[in-house]
Amino acid sequence: MIETDSELADSLSAAVLGHEHMEEPDHLVLVRRAADASVVVSDLLRQAVSAARMNGHSWAAIGNVLGLSRQAVQQRFGSVANESAEGKELRRLGPVTALDELPELALAGRQGWRTVGAGMLYHLVERTDTQWETKRVVWRKLAKSYEIDGWSVAVRAFPWLYLVRDLGIPADPEPADNCAREA
Repeated sequence: MIETDSELADSLSAAVLGHEHMEEPDHLVLVRRAADASVVVSDLLRQAVSAARMNGHSWAAIGNVLGLSRQAVQQRFGSVANESAEGKELRRLGPVTALDELPELALAGRQGWRTVGAGMLYHLVERTDTQWETKRVVWRKLAKSYEIDGWSVAVRAFPWLYLVRDLGIPADPEPADNCAREA
């Protein structure tokens, strides 16, 4: 194991152990926390692979980094989950890239759409009655530090956090030609 991996393992172990001082660890609590950490790390890996693909890296290059074949990595990470929410009007906004997604989200936000998910070249947006503002920041330390001035974390799409803020203004009606691009 190289030094960076050792530092990462120490950080993850500290996160799993938590802040409580334990003379004798409760092993079932540790199993639960390790399982929770595994879910978070798996999601980070999925998001990192998606970000690599969005930035032009091939399945073969990603597979090489992960020690998997191109086919294996494409099968594992290539499918897009089928999102749905009962009773909520959802739409895919896209195709969008890191270069044009914020103006598109701003337009959609004025029409009452707020981002609730992100995937390769799209955002999943949910219809509301009010206008929304969206901001993208690099994921740093604690997401809670961004939750000021009415901002809340809407989407964690490693390495980005997408923050949204309800402006409390009624949504503009959507034009007949629907300027917000839909995939």
